[in-house]
Amino acid sequence: MYCSQCEQTAGGEACYQWGACGKSPEVDALQDLLTHLLRGLGQVAIAARKYGIINRQADRFTCETLFSTLTNVNFDPESFVQYIHQAIALRDGLKAQLQAVAPEVCFPEGPATLQPAPTLDQLVQQGRDIEYGFISKAAKNVDIFSLKLTIIYGLKGIAAYAYHAQELGQEDDRLYAFCHEALAGLDSVDLTLEDWVKIALKVGEINLLAMELLDSGNTGNYGHPVPTRVPLGTQPGKAILVSGHDLKDLEELLKQTANQGISVYTHGEMLPAHGYPGLKQKYPHLYGHYGTAWQNQTREFAKFPGAIVMTTNCLMPPHNTYIDRVFTCGPVGWPGLTHIENRDFSPAIACSLSMPGFTDNGDPRQVTTGFARNAVLGVADEVIAAVKRGDIRHFFLVGGCDGAKPSRNYYTEFVEKVPEDCVVLTLACGKFRFFDKELGDIGGIPRLMDVGQCNDAYSAVQITLALANAFGVGVNELPLSMILSWYEQKAVSILLTLFHLGIKNIRLGPTLPAFISPNVFQLLSQTYNLKEIGTPEEDLAACLGTSVQADA
Repeated sequence: MYCSQCEQTAGGEACYQWGACGKSPEVDALQDLLTHLLRGLGQVAIAARKYGIINRQADRFTCETLFSTLTNVNFDPESFVQYIHQAIALRDGLKAQLQAVAPEVCFPEGPATLQPAPTLDQLVQQGRDIEYGFISKAAKNVDIFSLKLTIIYGLKGIAAYAYHAQELGQEDDRLYAFCHEALAGLDSVDLTLEDWVKIALKVGEINLLAMELLDSGNTGNYGHPVPTRVPLGTQPGKAILVSGHDLKDLEELLKQTANQGISVYTHGEMLPAHGYPGLKQKYPHLYGHYGTAWQNQTREFAKFPGAIVMTTNCLMPPHNTYIDRVFTCGPVGWPGLTHIENRDFSPAIACSLSMPGFTDNGDPRQVTTGFARNAVLGVADEVIAAVKRGDIRHFFLVGGCDGAKPSRNYYTEFVEKVPEDCVVLTLACGKFRFFDKELGDIGGIPRLMDVGQCNDAYSAVQITLALANAFGVGVNELPLSMILSWYEQKAVSILLTLFHLGIKNIRLGPTLPAFISPNVFQLLSQTYNLKEIGTPEEDLAACLGTSVQADA
């Protein structure tokens, strides 16, 4: 196998024998075969669009299945066998529609014509052969190979956001068309390095659209988030824990558990759900937040006395101490786990009712979430006035994906060392390094504000653009520094979005992506002043224009 898509890839290069995430070589090969077939589906979809034929089922399937190959989503080989056969059925069905109106259209031998092998072992070998062929051809130019991988991984991020948006009724044909075009174009051999850079930036542009669609879906269905205090403790009674990102799954679970004596707790990226009035205020049994980030779930899930529902990526190989009470939704899968079909959560509810639940109130602490763009921009005049008075010196956006590496303690130390006249905005699961710290306020403006999930980078962008407009300066002239952590492919798509918007001076860590070649990183550094994180003291001094000694 060859997989370099996440930050914890083996040796900082690639996983060759087994995925650091727990992905088997067989599943990796099936994912490569599925991606190859999606490129063929893309070729047919592009040709069909020229004749006015649009198959929305194929569009949605492309996003769902690309999402399923993202890190920590689906580890179940049988799921991918089903996806592979669905991909071929959709491709050939669309091809038949096309040939009915344009019989002269044909496709070269490759992903648009490939037929599946009859057995699982042979499908795995097909995937391995495809992976080897792609790598051997692309690696002839390591920088173009680097950009192709960046584009593939960015597309996976787009697909995740598009999938969630579609579940909430938000779609845009421009997004689907681009995904097909980008997938189909990965075998292009006549494009220059500059051409591939442009495609990567286009990934960023389309990801901005995907995040906007998801934002519209979330706020349209559940209202704009408002600052909300969330208990970190528990209350006596039966319990269900919901992890992941999908608010639609959470809403359906809340509907089905109403008046059943079950408290619903969020985990990981679900924390921001408490800020939505259409969830927290409508369903009082959405009680509190349990645990921290995804990489701690083995320890945290083992102690949870109820059912656990995984709605999106962030699933780790489940431990046998709790594997019998984990339920998966949508594209998420693990061999042997019960998969929730059609959002019928009755198996998880029955499991919860059979469990002992909590017997005491636990941790008395609370945290605040819900500082999305409407909440922050609602007090923009106060923020601007505080900056002009000199009460607020600088803003730091410290967020992104969390992970298990000890070097990620950098982000905790960074926030702890941020001067008292500065404000920290945060989002995604990276905030769990410091989300419960009491940083106080500046004239009533909280010094630590949780903007939301990773997709709420859209909110952070809108806040940034609004402040730049209010001050009459460019985004890169604001007293704002972005200190980002990355782990998986949604972070890649967000980074490309920031580049698309021309945002510079980003500091990225805890390590640089293994799939970014030295020349491509140099290009990004020259164009956007992208930097790898250093020490908290050095980076703070650089952002604030002071010396390390002075800050110390």
